[in-house]
Amino acid sequence: MGNFLAGKVVAVTGAGRGIGRAVALAAADEGARVVVNDYGVSVAGADPTSDIADQVVEEITAAGGEAVAVADDISTMAGGQRLVDTALASYGRLDGVVCVAGILRERMLFNMSEQEWDPVVATHLKGTFTVFRAASAVMRAQRSGTLIGFTSGNHQGSVSQANYSAAKGGIISLVRSAALGLHTYGVSANAVAPVARTRMSAGVPMELTEIGEPADVAALVVYLLSEQAREQGITGQVYTVAGPKLAVWAQPRELRAAYAEGAWTPERIAAFLPGTVGVDPMPLLERVAEMGRAARAGERPNT
Repeated sequence: MGNFLAGKVVAVTGAGRGIGRAVALAAADEGARVVVNDYGVSVAGADPTSDIADQVVEEITAAGGEAVAVADDISTMAGGQRLVDTALASYGRLDGVVCVAGILRERMLFNMSEQEWDPVVATHLKGTFTVFRAASAVMRAQRSGTLIGFTSGNHQGSVSQANYSAAKGGIISLVRSAALGLHTYGVSANAVAPVARTRMSAGVPMELTEIGEPADVAALVVYLLSEQAREQGITGQVYTVAGPKLAVWAQPRELRAAYAEGAWTPERIAAFLPGTVGVDPMPLLERVAEMGRAARAGERPNT
């Protein structure tokens, strides 16, 4: 066991399988006491079972670490609060939360139902909020702590997962808001956009040319939870880890602007926008076109 997180208490949602499990195990291996949360549902969000979280706790304790399970639905305010309360009751403090929990319900936008939209947004986005909300109150009082949300490269947009994409984009804005609002209290907030082999990535209808393992993602998360990251002032960032690749995403910013003399009219906008303000090209549009061509040719596209 290492000591990168010695003395810290870390809560991880979605920690029963895949990346969440890897994060929980890595945090424990680096000396953290871990609250393992997993509602134990399928990729589609059905059939919850507490056995999933319990099994990870058993793995951690068998290796000499300390952990406790919370099989709760963090898409509810009560579930997010219980996760934090369990950390405090079991270990007396909370130094980091990592929100990995997520589900998928894939459908084209024009066919997507409310029943396919709501649970995905609730699990990813609201589930991150409920944990951040409860944890930030504790961290503000102790004037230290780290919040980590999980997003995806799909925050750029998705052909058939508008629900997932919208939730992941929302998580980035939530993380940046947390970073701005909590910085003065010594609390950092960052997001991770992983590319790794998991239950969810197995259904991606393309060959991913840059992809790693959950352990790669866990290594990044352990660093972001550490005092080293806090001392470097790392907050409000979005990082991708995909096997050997580690990348940081740009902060949102204006690219170009034009100013009218007097009020804007449709005629003035028609004159200014195409040539002066222009557009920011959307690389995914061309990628989607390539996927369509490959599909028509009976091939599996690369990305």
